[in-house]
This record gives sequence, structure tokens and C-alpha cells, in this order.
Amino acid sequence: MTIDSYRYYTTTDSPIGELLLVGDGDELSALYMQAGRRKRIDPSWARSDEPFATVVEQLAEYFDGRRQEFDVPLAPQGQPFQLQAWKALRDIPYGETITYGEQARRIGHPDAARAVGAANGQNPIAVIVPCHRVIGANGSLTGFGGGLERKRLLLDLEADAVSGAMRLEL
Repeated sequence: MTIDSYRYYTTTDSPIGELLLVGDGDELSALYMQAGRRKRIDPSWARSDEPFATVVEQLAEYFDGRRQEFDVPLAPQGQPFQLQAWKALRDIPYGETITYGEQARRIGHPDAARAVGAANGQNPIAVIVPCHRVIGANGSLTGFGGGLERKRLLLDLEADAVSGAMRLEL
């Protein structure tokens, strides 16, 4: 799918506000948080809920603390370095965080923490491609397109689900 391909879209509500989902009917190419910097809906996109039913269901399960991994076909569009950085984000375990420097090391570019941060900032598939799990070298929350309060909410949601699961196993 190219960036110019015909697209469908839908919106769904979530604990972090309205989410805009965009795809070609088979693969999800974008998931934007509409709070803050809203993504404009292109007039060439057709509104259709059906192609996104599985994504919406999995997002609801995630926000309810019942899903740790997403199983939907993705088609993010970006430069090779961005695609490499975004792929590495999917390898960060649910409920865990790493630094930008660690992410850079994991993709074989140990001196590219800033470039990784820039790539993460362009991540077109929020939540599912979990850029919220990357933090500053000193452990601080930094850089998140949806705002730091949403980053904190996502990290807290995952931490609560993990700790709740640990309590149930005891």
C-alpha cells in the first residue's frame, strides 16, 4: 500500500480520547490520537467501520487490561530508518520501558538516540506500535505526540495490568 492508496477510516473513543484509524481495508496504516494535534481526515478517505472491527475490539481489550499484544496487519509508511525503529518498538515487552539509547543500540545504531527519538515522534500507529514505552536516559517521560499525560496513562495502564496479573498468580 502506498501513501496515495485509497483509504478507509473510522474513529473510536478510548481512555486517551478519540482515535482515528486509517487503512486500505486489509492493513492498518495509521492510528492517530485526536486529542492535541488532530490529524485531518482526507476528503478522499471513505468512512467505514467494518474494516477496523478487529482493531477496535483489540484496542478495547488493551484499554481494559485484557490484551498485551495486538494481532492486526500493519502497513506503516516511512523511511527505512523509521521502519526499523518502529519495528523495534514492537519488541518492547508490555509493561516495560527502555531508553532511546537502548532502542538505538537494539537497531544497530548506538549513537543515534536522537534520530530514534525523531523516528518515534513520527510513528503513525500509536498505541499498537508502542512508542510510549520509550523514556529518557534519566528515566523521565519525554517526547510523546499525544502529550505526556497520555504517555503516563498508557504506562500506568500497563503497569497496573501487569501487577494485577502478578497478584492473581500468587
